Amino acid sequence: MLLGSNLDFSGILHARIGAATGQEQKELYYNNPEGNSLMSKVRVAGFGVSLDGFSAGIGQSLHAPIGKRGMEIFQWFFHTKTYCSMHGRGGGTIGDVDDQFAHRARENFGAFILGRNMFGPVRGSWPDNSWKGWWGDNPPFHAPVFILTHHEREPLVMEGGTTFYFVTGGIEEALALAKKAAGDKDIKIGGGVSTVRQFLQVGLIDSLHLASVPVLLGQGERLFDGVDLRALGFCITERKFSEYATHLTLEKV
Repeated sequence: MLLGSNLDFSGILHARIGAATGQEQKELYYNNPEGNSLMSKVRVAGFGVSLDGFSAGIGQSLHAPIGKRGMEIFQWFFHTKTYCSMHGRGGGTIGDVDDQFAHRARENFGAFILGRNMFGPVRGSWPDNSWKGWWGDNPPFHAPVFILTHHEREPLVMEGGTTFYFVTGGIEEALALAKKAAGDKDIKIGGGVSTVRQFLQVGLIDSLHLASVPVLLGQGERLFDGVDLRALGFCITERKFSEYATHLTLEKV
């Protein structure tokens, strides 16, 4: 994948992090020779989780982007003014707990990282360039978005400032490129579930906002399989309630 001088930068950084563990990797990213700000954070925000621990249902498809019943874990989001504004509609609740967290989940991000399944239902090699994501011609990111994939594809320029870059070198390469693109702003790990877990397991996430919803999915993708949040240094720093969800912020302290 080509991204100007970023290719050279990521190659150097990737060589350095090859033998590094989670905390060492984080220090390399935050103190890299390109001078990225120490204030930039890697965040998960607005991430729904069911009462039984699932963040996606089974059977993702064109008609079920988050799997069967997966949309139920985002009911806290759909009624907010933030969500309505994203889709060019008026209305929505303003300033309540859900809207506050919805707004924060979109605030101060300079780049995004998504897993291949989060970008779309296409599997394997790209048959062509017809699939351009779930979001239409003007996606809601308005910033560079780095898609994790095993299959090369040319960058995809969309309306509104979003460009999708397809990264084949794994999460380390994606994070290096995203931090370069974001500058002083934060990086959002936008999902899916497997992608968030991968970043958590190697200690590369600084902050998590989870919306715990009173829904039992029964089956799907569990968010915290193989993840020990306490061992990774996370503590709950904020907790607020709404009719639809309990909002929890976890940070490394």
